Amino acid sequence: MVDLFNQPPRFNGSDYKPELDDVRLTGQIERVFRCMKDGEWRGLRLIADITGDPEASVSAQLRHLRKERFGNHTVEKKRYGEAKNGYFKYRLLVRVPSNKEGTVSE
Repeated sequence: MVDLFNQPPRFNGSDYKPELDDVRLTGQIERVFRCMKDGEWRGLRLIADITGDPEASVSAQLRHLRKERFGNHTVEKKRYGEAKNGYFKYRLLVRVPSNKEGTVSE
């Protein structure tokens, strides 16, 4: 298991129930992180195919990875294909914490 945060992730939301959602959401964010940590550009469908998670969940986990409590990583986004179609690719630039903050383990 990848310890991205040196503590359990802190998910939230109006429908969030820790006893129902923690295991699922933690698994999703870890799978998305593992898939994207190589810094390659990928679309949501490809990430979903690799991780086995729905595209909407992948999108949500990419947004979470930008948040301080989930590592404060950089997630870049760029259009591909015909601009009017609204397709995007994403790239994760992993933020390596200083020694004071802890480290990302594999």
